[in-house]
Amino acid sequence: MACGNGSNKSAMDLQHRHANSLLQWMLASPAQRLGVGLILPLGLLGALIAAVLYSPPAKGDAVDGRVEVTYWEKWSGFEGQAIQATVDHFNRMQDRIFVKLVVQGDITQKVRIATAGGDPPDLAGLYSFDVPVFAAQNALVPLDDRIAQAGIGPETYLPAYWRLCVYRDNVWALPTAPSTLALHWNKQLFREAGLDPERPSRTIQQLDEYAEKLTRRDADGHIVQLGFLPTEPGWWKYAWGLWFGGELWNGSDRITANSPENLAAMRWVVGYIDRYGYEELDRFKKTFGGFSSPDNAFFTGKVAMELQGVWMANFIDRYAPPDFEWGAAPFPPGAAGCQNLTIAEADVIGIPRGARHPEEAFEFIKFMATPEGMEILCGGQSKNSPLRRTSPGWLTGHPNKAVKVFTDLAHSPNCRRTPPIGIWREYNQAWGRAFDDVWAKKKTPQQALDELQQHIQRRFDHELARNRALGLE
Repeated sequence: MACGNGSNKSAMDLQHRHANSLLQWMLASPAQRLGVGLILPLGLLGALIAAVLYSPPAKGDAVDGRVEVTYWEKWSGFEGQAIQATVDHFNRMQDRIFVKLVVQGDITQKVRIATAGGDPPDLAGLYSFDVPVFAAQNALVPLDDRIAQAGIGPETYLPAYWRLCVYRDNVWALPTAPSTLALHWNKQLFREAGLDPERPSRTIQQLDEYAEKLTRRDADGHIVQLGFLPTEPGWWKYAWGLWFGGELWNGSDRITANSPENLAAMRWVVGYIDRYGYEELDRFKKTFGGFSSPDNAFFTGKVAMELQGVWMANFIDRYAPPDFEWGAAPFPPGAAGCQNLTIAEADVIGIPRGARHPEEAFEFIKFMATPEGMEILCGGQSKNSPLRRTSPGWLTGHPNKAVKVFTDLAHSPNCRRTPPIGIWREYNQAWGRAFDDVWAKKKTPQQALDELQQHIQRRFDHELARNRALGLE
C-alpha cells in the first residue's frame, strides 16, 4: 500500500514494462526472441543488465549443514513479523533446510530481473495477478508434479484462491495470505444518526440513503463527516461495476470496460459529485490523514462507511481509538444477483525459474499448505485462511472479530477475481485514470469508458498476437 507523485509513478510503470520486456527476451529461445521485440533505451538496458550481472548472490552456503533456501518476500511491519514467525517455526521443526527470509520492496520487478539474470531466489512471494505474467514468460517453475506427489490440489484450498494460481491448466504458485473485500462501518456514527448500528445497508440505494443521514456539515456549510465516499480509500476504482453486474472482460479475447453495467456504476459514482460538489469533496479529502495512522479518515470518524479488505482489523487494532466500534458485512449490491459479491486476491509463493534449491524450496511451500503453517501467517496478519481445512477453534479464537464474514465471502459463488491477463497492471492503471477523469467531471462516464475500452482492447489484441507468435496459446 504505497503511493507517490504522478511522475514517479509513470517512471516506475515504464521500468516495469522495460523489465518485463527484458525478462521475456532473456527467457525466450533464440527463435522466440525475434517475436518478443525488445526495445529499451540504451541507458536503461545497461542499468538493468548491470543490476542482473552485478547484484550480490542470492544465496549463501548451507547453515549448520542445512541447505539454505533464500525466500524473497514483500511484507514489512506486523505483516513481516508474521511471515518471519512462520519461517522461524519451519526452521525449528526440522534440521535439513534453513529458510532465509529477505524483505524486498518492489518485489515483482526485482524477481523478474533476478530470474532473467539466472540468479533468482529459491522462493518468491508475489501477488496473484503476477502469476499469468510470470507463467507466460516461463519465469516460474510449474508445481503440478510436486503438488501431486505431496497430495496438494484443488481440494486443499478454497476455489476462490486456488484458481488464482492456475494459468493455462498448470499450477505456478500456491496461495499464502488471502484477501476478500467487505463494507466496514462505524457503529457509533450509525447510532448517533439514528440508524441501527447492527444493521448495515443491504442495497446500493440504502447505502446512499444511509450516507446522506451520516453526513454532517459545520456552520459554514462545509462537510465535516461523510457517510460514504467512493474515493476513500480509492484502491478499487476498476471494481464498482462488479456490484452492478458488470465484468472486466469476456474471459477470452474481449475487454468489457464500457458495458452497460460498468457505465451504470460510474454514473452512480458521479451521483456523489452531483450531491456534494467536487470542490467541497476535494477540500474535505485534503483533511484526511494517512491510511496507516491514527489520522485515517475511517478511524477519526470523518468517513462512516468504506470498502476495505480483511487486513483492516489489524490497522484498527493499531491505530483506531480503543473504544472504536466497527462492523463488516458484504458490500451492498447495485443489481439483482450481486449479493455477497467480493473480490478475492492473494499473496502467492512460487519457485522462480533457475532457483538453485527447488526441491528444498518446495518443502517450505508444502508446509505453508498445512493449517499449522498457514495459520501462523494468517493469524499474525489477522486474515482468513485460504485452506479448506482449518484447526479446531480457528475462527472462534481469531484476532479479527469479523473473520467469518471474509471467510464466508470467500465461499460465495459471487467471489470474483481480476482478469488473468498479462496487461492487468496496465488495465488497472487505465481504469484509475478513467475514474479520475469522471470524478473530476473532465469526461462523462460514456466518454471515459469508451476511450478506456478502445485503448486497452488494442493493447490486449497485441498481447494475444504476441502470445500466439510465441506459441503460448
